[in-house]
Amino acid sequence: MTSSRDGLVRRGLLTAGTAGGLLAAAPMSGASAKPGGSAGASRLSTPPEAIVETRSGKVRGAVRDGVFVFKGIPYAQDTGGAGRFLPAQPVAAWKGVRTALSYGPCCPQVARDGWKSDENAFIYDWDDGYPGEDCLRLNIWSAGLGGKPRPVMFWIHGGGYETGSSQELPAYDGERLARRGDLVLVSVNHRLGPFGFLDLSQLGGAKYGLSGNVGQLDLVVALRWVRDNIAAFGGDPGNVTIFGQSGSGAKVSTLMAMPSAKGLFHKAIVESGSLLNVADTAYTRRFAEAVLKALDIAPGDLSKLTEVPPAALVAAGNTAKKAMPKGPAGTINLGWQPVIDGQAIPGPTWGGGAPGQSANIPMIIGTNLNEFSPTIGNPGLEDIGEEQARSTATAMGGAPPAAWAAFRAADPKAKPVEIFSRIVSAQFRVPAVVQAQAKAKQGGAPAFLYRFDYNPRTVLDGRVRAFHCAEMAYAFDNVDRCLNATAGTAEARALAARMSDAWIAFARSGDPNHKGLPHWPPVSTTAIPNMLFDAVCTVKDDPDRAERAALKG
Repeated sequence: MTSSRDGLVRRGLLTAGTAGGLLAAAPMSGASAKPGGSAGASRLSTPPEAIVETRSGKVRGAVRDGVFVFKGIPYAQDTGGAGRFLPAQPVAAWKGVRTALSYGPCCPQVARDGWKSDENAFIYDWDDGYPGEDCLRLNIWSAGLGGKPRPVMFWIHGGGYETGSSQELPAYDGERLARRGDLVLVSVNHRLGPFGFLDLSQLGGAKYGLSGNVGQLDLVVALRWVRDNIAAFGGDPGNVTIFGQSGSGAKVSTLMAMPSAKGLFHKAIVESGSLLNVADTAYTRRFAEAVLKALDIAPGDLSKLTEVPPAALVAAGNTAKKAMPKGPAGTINLGWQPVIDGQAIPGPTWGGGAPGQSANIPMIIGTNLNEFSPTIGNPGLEDIGEEQARSTATAMGGAPPAAWAAFRAADPKAKPVEIFSRIVSAQFRVPAVVQAQAKAKQGGAPAFLYRFDYNPRTVLDGRVRAFHCAEMAYAFDNVDRCLNATAGTAEARALAARMSDAWIAFARSGDPNHKGLPHWPPVSTTAIPNMLFDAVCTVKDDPDRAERAALKG
């Protein structure tokens, strides 16, 4: 017979401490941070050694195979209610020891359409977590709490500026990269969509002057938390690398132009996210007015926005987004995005060249060969004909007719669907090259350019290709956590070793070169060398010059 206490535990109504996961009692003695401990061999423990004191209070994590893991640590206050649309505030201090054993809430967001496609759900293997406005949380994996300070890698999740979380993909787990690189990895949640990028500054005055960028400013607050606290977790606050993919690559690019972020990081990696421009206030005002219309709230009554249920605000934001003008074919339109507000983002980010404040920040910049991989979820497209593939690529990719010939000449044996894929994927590739060239022209710290080409051919009959997000499993050395997308072969593991070691070397020194790769030179004003990550990694100068030129018409 189940006791009443056991029933409450199973329903989540009784916890081993006070509300919020705080442990008032002192930690048990005799535990060991070493695998094994006094109870014999064990891969995971929660010993006293995994208790760390931050400026806000003590947190208790776990040790898994020798790596210290802390999850769901708040780096700022709850942003719900009166805190909506306003800059994040410092988290209140707590007494006792707060448990940090599981991921915190994710910012409320639109439902993921990818679940409707069995193959997409299989490849990505999402973990959507649970929504809540108390989402300003971060996670830490540390190779050790003592000894010489370790490099810090600060991971920002993808999903544009509207979706995603620090836990959504299995590739994001930082344990293996922390262990392999003897480093500290931090990942972070922040405000998204209308919670993070609803620009009310032109409707609500000074109070909402930063509202269009609070989601981006959350990242600055998290980086300040790292500066102030990461030494206690074994990290070096003077050696922080920010990195992200897709929308988070765009967030990395934007942080490089934000005065408030200056000095908080020292290196940057942009994976498939070279956003060269952000929104202007004309666009964001129109967007805000559309949200208010969807909620039937007058511009002069903005206080009502704090009372709107999160799900209703998400729905209104989605309705407004659909009403906004689309960008031209062949360009990426993120909908929600930061804005040049004259404060958080005082001027153009990358549109006029590399931001001046980024001159001393080395970069890795790159894309995947098949960012758009059309046959995942659509196997019937694998044998699409040349004529249909060409016309569809022109419509979707905005490419002039001559572009098809240039892409076809570069790979005469490729299937039509593969040429189609590469043309549409150029919307990621072209700005990445432009960004790397702008960095080289700046004449400061180097920029290293890559393209990820690897296709694990035993998965979905080889239709996976180098899809959008594929490289992360390799950069994080998480091939075996991402078997659905990598197949876990010896070849995939070898590539993961080469790629993750490049990311680790870069985090340590600003140079990704290591003995497992051919020499990888930075981009210069006269050369555009690319590391091509594949079963055999090679370096080629400007491998898609002719194709990019053809896209200009």
